[in-house]
Amino acid sequence: MSLFPTVAAFDAALASLPAADAPCRAAAGARQAQLTKPAGSLGRLEEIAIFMAGWQRRARPRVDRGRAVIFAGNHGVTRYGVSAFPPEVTAQMVANFARGGAAINALAGAAGLDLRVVPIALDQPTADFTVEPAMNEAECLIALNIGAEAVEPGLDLLLLGEMGIGNTTAAAALCQRSFGGNATDWVGAGTGVGGHGLEVKREVVELAIACHAHAPATPFETLRRVGGREIVAIAGAMLAARLHHVPVVLDGFICGAALAPLAAAMPSITDHILAGHLSAEAAHGRLLERLCLSPLLDLDMRLGEGSGGAVAAAVIRSALAAHDQMATFVDAGVSAG
Repeated sequence: MSLFPTVAAFDAALASLPAADAPCRAAAGARQAQLTKPAGSLGRLEEIAIFMAGWQRRARPRVDRGRAVIFAGNHGVTRYGVSAFPPEVTAQMVANFARGGAAINALAGAAGLDLRVVPIALDQPTADFTVEPAMNEAECLIALNIGAEAVEPGLDLLLLGEMGIGNTTAAAALCQRSFGGNATDWVGAGTGVGGHGLEVKREVVELAIACHAHAPATPFETLRRVGGREIVAIAGAMLAARLHHVPVVLDGFICGAALAPLAAAMPSITDHILAGHLSAEAAHGRLLERLCLSPLLDLDMRLGEGSGGAVAAAVIRSALAAHDQMATFVDAGVSAG
């Protein structure tokens, strides 16, 4: 059965978000205070361990079942030349994922994550959202549920990523419609466009915002009007993960843009989410500020496909290893001072 059979069901889920387990967070914090180190000396690693404890609902969290899910989709606005690559590259890269030849294959493996790639109707690009909604209601619900179906209760960590030529343009439109500003605030180089190509991207985003200016500014309407199937699937997966108490690590700008419409309406949706890294995409830092998320890493990455989030997952594993394996002052016979 679909988790979001109707728009009303999606809205209801977003309005009734479960919270982290406070006693487990407290127990993890108490353990941190007993470990053989000065208080706070492991910095954000301590925060990560407590965060994970609250969402996994156990004082000593672990990542036995970590999963990376990469959603892929195609975009009608590529007809305007908003990307340095043709839309055929989406399917070609999905084939590369299947062969094990992409960065995410190597990085997910290094982080000990099960990798799943979910292409969504690659032969059916979304509509040109400068003149009409990218998806109709049924198409948007299908994409939301494809995302939700990738999330199983009992996962210890979920990494979300994407592949879709043209999707930084959709991401910019999502951010502008969710958080305001203008196209210049949100449009960046993406796959490497510059000069005239960058100006075209800005114009496309401006046309999209104008086209849908009088539409309801709800999360669902924003996603279906200026999103993409892979982006909507990420949104569905994030919401499903929250309902199942699964902590999420996000990749870069596009994944954050999938979260933007939800967070604009319900800021607490970000409570179960870690921002894996700060992308080199120009607007990502601004977006993370609006989402109130602080990135774990800043490695000047801008590949997408979950790559930055996978590197961050290794840091999360390190945080949990220290939390679980270090001796307490009592165990080690060390004075706590």
